[in-house]
Amino acid sequence: MFLSILTPTYNRESTLQRLWASLEQQSFKDFEWLIVDDGSIDGTHAFVDNIRARSDLNIRYLYKQNGGKHTALNLGVEHAQGKLTFIVDSDDWLTSDAVAQIRKIYDRYKDHKEICGYSFLRKFPDGEINGDLFKQDYYEASYIEARVNSSDTHADKAEVYFTHVLREFPFPEFPDEKFLGEDVVWMRIARNYRMIHINKAIYIGDYLSDGLTSNRRSNNIKSPQGCFCRAIEFTYPDVVAKQRIKAVVQLIVYGKIAGKTVSEIIKASHSKIFTLLLLPAGFVIYRLWRHSNSTLLTSVG
Repeated sequence: MFLSILTPTYNRESTLQRLWASLEQQSFKDFEWLIVDDGSIDGTHAFVDNIRARSDLNIRYLYKQNGGKHTALNLGVEHAQGKLTFIVDSDDWLTSDAVAQIRKIYDRYKDHKEICGYSFLRKFPDGEINGDLFKQDYYEASYIEARVNSSDTHADKAEVYFTHVLREFPFPEFPDEKFLGEDVVWMRIARNYRMIHINKAIYIGDYLSDGLTSNRRSNNIKSPQGCFCRAIEFTYPDVVAKQRIKAVVQLIVYGKIAGKTVSEIIKASHSKIFTLLLLPAGFVIYRLWRHSNSTLLTSVG
C-alpha cells in the first residue's frame, strides 16, 4: 500500500465527517485511512462503523485508552500498512488532489535514500496559506534548516513521512502526561534525514477553540516531562541562537515544574553557557507561572 492517512482522534465525531468526505473525493485512492481513537466517549466508534459499511475506502479503526495524541500516533505508526504515513488531525481535511500530489513527489524522489519524507503547505478554510512559502519550491533541507532556523516558515505544514522512519523515531511517552509537542520527533529525524519542501497546499486546517493548539500553555504545564524533553532538542548547536535561547528558558521552566534539580537541568542542556546565564530569568518566569497557574501546578505536583 502506498499511503496510510493516520488520524488520531478524541471526541471528534462531529468533525470526522468532513475529513471522510475529503478522502472520498481523492483522485488517487491507493491509501488506507487509519483512525486511532484515543478513548473517545462520544459517538466516534458508531460513526466509524457506519461509514465503513457505506464506503469503498480502506478504513481501519483502533481503540485505546486515553493517553494523548502522541500515544495514539505511536500505536497508529506501529499498525500502519502504507509505505508513507500522513498524519491528518480529526478536525482538518484534505484537498481532492492531496494523495495524487504526494504520489507525484514520491515518484520523483523515491530513489533518494537520504529523504525521510515531504513537507507541503497548509491553508485555512478561506483559502489563505498558513504562514509563508518555503524559500524555494522542491527545497531539499532538513526540518531544522527549513523550519526551525528559517525566519519565514514557523507555521504548521503538512508533513508526510516514510513509515519506517517514524518507527525509527517513536514519540517519547511519560507516565500521566497526555501532551507532547510533535516537533521533538521532527528534530530527531532532522539530524539523520532531509526532506523535500513543496509550495503546494494539500491540507486544510481548522483550529478549534477546544483543540490542542488553542490550549497549549495549560497542556504544557500538565506535561512538564514531555516539554522538558522537547526543549532539550532545541538546545543543540545546530539550532540558531534565538531559538536556542528560547528553548533554554523553556528547559529551565519545565525542568522546575517537573521537579528537576539545577544540576539535572544543566546536564540535559546542549547549550550549557546559555543555560547558566539564563537560570535567573528562567527562575523568574517559573515563579510567575507558578503564581498565575497555581491550580494547574498544584495538580502537576
